[in-house]
Amino acid sequence: MDYRKFNNKYVIRFEKGEEVIKSLKELCRKENIKLAEITGIGASDSIEIGVFNVNTKEYSTKKFEGMFEITSLIGNVTTKEGEVYLHIHINFGDENGTVRGGHLVETRISATCEMILSVIDGTVERKLDENIGLNLFKF
Repeated sequence: MDYRKFNNKYVIRFEKGEEVIKSLKELCRKENIKLAEITGIGASDSIEIGVFNVNTKEYSTKKFEGMFEITSLIGNVTTKEGEVYLHIHINFGDENGTVRGGHLVETRISATCEMILSVIDGTVERKLDENIGLNLFKF
């Protein structure tokens, strides 16, 4: 990963073979980023996504292997119990033009991924909402 900071924005390039979630968490810890908006595009050869089932309060996950264009990667950085907490969704397409998407569990970059991280001054914690089963913004 390489990046440059411009005021409150980080322009990030992920390298081939990098896992986005792991690398992004490391960057947020290193730069003390507690609250931010995430947008990105790129290419991946391995993507795991999840879909939340409101009845069972669990994610079902599915892994995809192949050549994919990341057409949209969007989410946020917050904290949970003081630790970096990423909530990212992804849309990606294959060579046939089939597009899939969901909650990003992990993705490995096959060529590059370009991301903009817009830092917001402040902190928003998350807390588990027992009724819903998700870690929601705590205000």
